[in-house]
Amino acid sequence: MKFLCQIWFDTEKSKLVPQAEWDAVTKECIISDNRWRDSGHLLVAHALHEPSTAITLRLHNGEVSATDGPFAEIKEHLGGFVLLEAENIEEAKTIASSFPILKYCSIEVRPAYSIQDGK
Repeated sequence: MKFLCQIWFDTEKSKLVPQAEWDAVTKECIISDNRWRDSGHLLVAHALHEPSTAITLRLHNGEVSATDGPFAEIKEHLGGFVLLEAENIEEAKTIASSFPILKYCSIEVRPAYSIQDGK
């Protein structure tokens, strides 16, 4: 089964973390990602740039419009995502619990499926 792990940061608190601390946890995350990738559990892991770099698309009356920035002002922002392959949600939870970034965020683990085959 595939599981999407969404990495959520408290926007204001994350701004207070010193760059040296981010650099250190980034190194820890790379080591952790490589370990899970080598075991076949980690399929994709990407960080996201700040919400202010986003563009939000909407369809209204058949016309697509683009707005700079995130969809809404929120207390937390999506900072990255990991796609895991695991036997079940308990295994996915165990894997996500080992991610070093968990010191700075919350991680939502959600089963994912292909819309083409429903699995």
